[in-house]
Amino acid sequence: MSMPALARPLARPSSLLALLLACGGDGGITTSDAASTGETSPGTTADTTATSSPTTSTSTSTSEDPTSTTTSTTTGELTDTGVGPTGSTTTTGDLTTGDLSTTTTTTSTSTTGDTSTTTGTSTGDTTTGDTSTTTGDTTGEPGELGVISGDCGLIDLMELESPDPFVFTGAIDFGVLGYDYDLLTPGGQQIYDEGNLNPGSLYSEIVAYEVLARCEMAALLKTEATIVYTDPMGKKTDFLAEIDGLKIGVSVVRAVGFPKDAPWTVGQAETILNGKLSDIQLSSANVAPEDAWVKQILSVVAYGPMHLESLLTAYEGLDPAVKADTILVITVTDGDDAFIYN
Repeated sequence: MSMPALARPLARPSSLLALLLACGGDGGITTSDAASTGETSPGTTADTTATSSPTTSTSTSTSEDPTSTTTSTTTGELTDTGVGPTGSTTTTGDLTTGDLSTTTTTTSTSTTGDTSTTTGTSTGDTTTGDTSTTTGDTTGEPGELGVISGDCGLIDLMELESPDPFVFTGAIDFGVLGYDYDLLTPGGQQIYDEGNLNPGSLYSEIVAYEVLARCEMAALLKTEATIVYTDPMGKKTDFLAEIDGLKIGVSVVRAVGFPKDAPWTVGQAETILNGKLSDIQLSSANVAPEDAWVKQILSVVAYGPMHLESLLTAYEGLDPAVKADTILVITVTDGDDAFIYN
């Protein structure tokens, strides 16, 4: 009896594996490896980020280094601000850098310095110097004859009501203009128009009044020929003025030699002062009650500094009784003053 054929045995697992490999199942292996390597996906992502970093690197760098970025950005803004018209960035720039702040401070200091200098000049020169100039120099204004300097604006109620003598000195410079009727004060024009008792001294009386009018705010009350006296033939004064509400008599004399530049001595000055101061006391006693003054001023119009020096020296040696109750005002004339002494 013949035996039945036996079935083929099953392949071993290793043979199965070999079979599968022979069939080319790579995709399964790759998938299996990918699944088992859990780092591949993050690694790929990181590479991708690195690839895009050149675009965002500045941003990342800016985020990590704010000081550098702030400095760079601020510097850029300040440079632009220096060129452009925007002012708000300049303020930020000033606070950030300090350079612009220094520039601003320097500019401010320069401006303040200029202003201070101007103010100083106005304050130093104008307050101290200018006040002094205003006191001693009342002219330079249109419509005034000559420039007055020296003691000016110093006669007030104290001197006018005191029985003591006082001395004030000054000058008036007529420049190249000389005499001009139209530049006189109204009182000066009135003296010219009405004349006086001695035509040779008319211009010196006008100058004496101009000085008192512009320095002491004197107002002309009466000219020489209109003042009322008790004795019409007695001693008289040259004009009657009002200063600080008080009536003041004014007597005028010229101090000049012939020729004009000849030495003028203390003796000559003493003669003039003694004569005029004595006449003042006589005229004060002669004036009628209606025109009576509280004090007299002796105004000496002097040709030059030499004459002033002689007058002051002579005055010191005079008898106090002669000088009593009189104010001496000496005015030296400069410039074209020939009209006074001719």
